[in-house]
Order: sequence, then structure tokens, then C-alpha cells
Amino acid sequence: MYESFFGFTKTPFSRDIELEQLFEQPGQKELISRLVYIAERRLFGLITGEVGSGKTTAIRALTKELPVTKYRIVYVADSNMTPRNFYWAVLHQFGVTPRFYRGDAKRQLHKVILALYEEEKKIPVIIIDEAHLLNREMLEEIRFLTNFQMDSFSPMSLILVGQPELKKILKLQVFEAITQRVNIRYHLTGMDEGETRRYITHCLKINGVHNPVFTDEALRLIYEFTQGTPRKINNVCSTCLLSAFSQKKNLIDDYQVKVVLENEFAT
Repeated sequence: MYESFFGFTKTPFSRDIELEQLFEQPGQKELISRLVYIAERRLFGLITGEVGSGKTTAIRALTKELPVTKYRIVYVADSNMTPRNFYWAVLHQFGVTPRFYRGDAKRQLHKVILALYEEEKKIPVIIIDEAHLLNREMLEEIRFLTNFQMDSFSPMSLILVGQPELKKILKLQVFEAITQRVNIRYHLTGMDEGETRRYITHCLKINGVHNPVFTDEALRLIYEFTQGTPRKINNVCSTCLLSAFSQKKNLIDDYQVKVVLENEFAT
């Protein structure tokens, strides 16, 4: 649609961007380095951030950073996860047929993890996304999952990823035993205004457009509305491009952004 009008070689602000073309957002770069550290040292990590802040993108980048010869990554995301479903999902990803009963499946997973580490010399990295949606039973199970050889040794890395309320949940006294086990914490914030402007320019350039598409005032409004959250920026910019295309406008100004925000994003 609007791609040829503006001269884009591909659709900008989309989710299917190649990892090599990712914008080097300082906060996200720091997060990736911490994720690598957690994996390398077989630690328990807690990662939080607002919706659309780039947590999942960082996880994607982590999978590229860790060589398959040394790591085995398992990714799980299920808002209605039960301990039994968790063990089944993880065992299936390890290529193992899980046993029916939860206790048997738990012991099975422990054996698989130990075998990977001791026999195949690989570090299992289990990532649980949308962890803020986990119920109490599942959170308690995570504590037991980290119990290898009475806490004296861990053959695996475990990473919980979720929205900011995950931190509040784990502050409750009932979850103190889990919180004490967390080795590394990181909260991913939005970009500042300068980073937001550079991010938008980057998204335009990697898709073939080097001339300005948004005025300075338009960029300021986009930052004020999105507070530097990548997914929000993508949605607003994409809608602005569609709006400008429908009006045959090559440059998007602050008035156009205001109209888009009022008509498409008003709550």
C-alpha cells in the first residue's frame, strides 16, 4: 500500500525485522548482556518491562548469542500454565515423552537436565515468558524446580520474564523463598526522546528511506504519547504512514500525528 508511495523496500515498523537490523537500544543491549550472563553462569534471572518494551526481542537475540553446541534453550509462554502442563511442555521441547503423573514428570525433567549438563556438556536454559500471569501453585513449583542437590549446585539457567506486576507479586511474603533465589534482576524501561527519534530514523533507513518522513514536532508528539515503548512507536508510526498515504502527503507533521492519536489511539 503505502510502501511504494514513500519508497520503502519493505514494510517498516513490523515485528519480523531481522536480528542483525535491530536498533541498538541501550537498555535492550544491557538486557541481552545480562541474559547471556545468566545463561553462562547457570543463574536464576528475573526480567520485567512494560508491554511492548522489547523483552521478547531480547530473548530472540539471546537465542542467537548462545551457541547450540553449548546451550539448549527452552521457551514457554502460557497464561494458564499448571505445573503438569509446564513439565509436559518442557519435556516435549527436550524431545522426551513425559510421564503422566506430575511427580514422575518432575523427576524425569531433573534427570534430563542433569544428563544434558553432565553427559552432553550443554547448559539447559529455560525461559518462562508472561510470568506475571503464573498462579501461586506454578510459582511455588518454580522454587522446587531450582532445588538441585539441596541448593549446592545448579546445572541449568532459569529466566522469568514478565510485566512490572511480576515484581510486586514476588514481593509478597508468601513468595519470599522464590525471591531470595533470584540472582539477577533487570527492568527494561522505554527509550528517551533522543533514542526514540533515532529508533524511528533507523526503522526508515533499514527499509530504504533516508529522507525525513516525520517533522521534528511530529517526532516529539510520538515520543510524548509512547514514552519510548517500541511497540507503541511502531503502531503509531504505521498508522501515521497509512493516514499520510491516504492524503498523498510525503511529510508527516504534528497536526497529522495529533489527528491519528485522537482518532485511533484515544482511550
